[in-house]
Amino acid sequence: MKILVLTGSPRSKGTTSLLADEFVKGAKEAGHEVVRFNTGILNIRPCVACYHCQKSAENKCVSDDAMTRVYPEILSADLIAFVTPLYYFGMSTQLKTAIDRFFSINKKIRKFPKKSVLLAACGDSEEWAMAPLKLHYETICRYLRFEDMGQVLAYSCTERKDMENSKYPEMARELGRSLVEDLSFDVTF
Repeated sequence: MKILVLTGSPRSKGTTSLLADEFVKGAKEAGHEVVRFNTGILNIRPCVACYHCQKSAENKCVSDDAMTRVYPEILSADLIAFVTPLYYFGMSTQLKTAIDRFFSINKKIRKFPKKSVLLAACGDSEEWAMAPLKLHYETICRYLRFEDMGQVLAYSCTERKDMENSKYPEMARELGRSLVEDLSFDVTF
């Protein structure tokens, strides 16, 4: 299975980078191919709702930036892992900006079945704090026809040391290890 990991933190050694690292280790242990992009540091312009991508014959986004490297990986992935810190009850702006840019290839994405996972961390200890993020993720899955394969939602993890001393890194690794390829369909590009 080919897995695309999209991380959304501008902090390269933060809590969610540890979750992503462990998820990737588990996925590789299970024999999966993994490609990873950190949207937190990539130059990705926001969607400007110009609809050029919908009006042009090749459905190409007007912005020529880092997403041009990400688009082929989205289309060829069997599973997309969304990894984000919780910023004011939602995903990071950096990850959201990348997801907004999926718009130009929505039709292509929706043609083929994909799976997805969500890994997120927050400093809050209350479960309701992650509810808006979970709902947003589930809505994205529903719209793009992604099958949710699991979520690791890490609470009370403000700093990396909080994450290191928690159960969440092992949960992320186990999620990566647990993914199995669904052989009921074959997608050829």
